[in-house]
Amino acid sequence: MAKVSMINREKKRARMVKKYAVKRAALKAKIKDISLGYEERLEAQHQLQKLPRDANPVRQQNRCRLTGRPHGYYRKFGLGRNKLREAVMRGDVPGVRKASW
Repeated sequence: MAKVSMINREKKRARMVKKYAVKRAALKAKIKDISLGYEERLEAQHQLQKLPRDANPVRQQNRCRLTGRPHGYYRKFGLGRNKLREAVMRGDVPGVRKASW
């Protein structure tokens, strides 16, 4: 189980990304718009840099919903490898079963 502080930090990052998503998109569109003047685009870059770092979606880490484990994460199920295996063995995941060959 991951530390509670790490899980809470990820939740805080998710809230921050959601809060600044529209503003970031507008600034990035301004930066890419070549019809604007150089100074105006440069000012948009500076405003983008002044936003909090955690507002960038790249800084988010995928974590298991049950344990908060950051590694061995399966996006399709939203679980870490350990908990996915347990869920499959219980039959909680439809369409998935243990491989045998």
